[in-house]
Amino acid sequence: MKIVNKVTKVVINMGIGRYKDDKTFVEEATKELALISGQAPLKRLARKSISNFKLRQGELIGLAVTLRGERMQSFLTKLIKVVLPRVRDFRGVNPKAFDGQGNFTLGIAEHSIFPEIDPNKASKIKSLEVSIVTTCEDDASAREFLSTLGLPFVKGKKANYAK
Repeated sequence: MKIVNKVTKVVINMGIGRYKDDKTFVEEATKELALISGQAPLKRLARKSISNFKLRQGELIGLAVTLRGERMQSFLTKLIKVVLPRVRDFRGVNPKAFDGQGNFTLGIAEHSIFPEIDPNKASKIKSLEVSIVTTCEDDASAREFLSTLGLPFVKGKKANYAK
């Protein structure tokens, strides 16, 4: 009996980084991530202190949203059909961005490519990371599965990846 491949969840992460002390930036990032994903993000806190990064345990370091079900399906459709074609000089996503277990991670440098975000109202450009978790056993089957869903992978050696 063969197991049918499917997407189990989509995780969207946004790092706060050096703006962790700026309350207005954190509020704006929270609102924008909620607009992009359709659900309120969770605040991620540092698990341990790292002196080289001036990071203390319990400080806010990022925002994360986990999408499942209908919200996941609508987000993936929006990502593939609307958002990725809006990337300047887009030729496809990096086919090497798999983790070895069939999961794919896409880094997006500008959050303003999402139609919900007004680039004139955003104070700073924010980057985010979209992880697509599948039930595939290996990267080759996951790549084939995601390409059947419509995710455009780069063909050829000269490529400008969506970063």
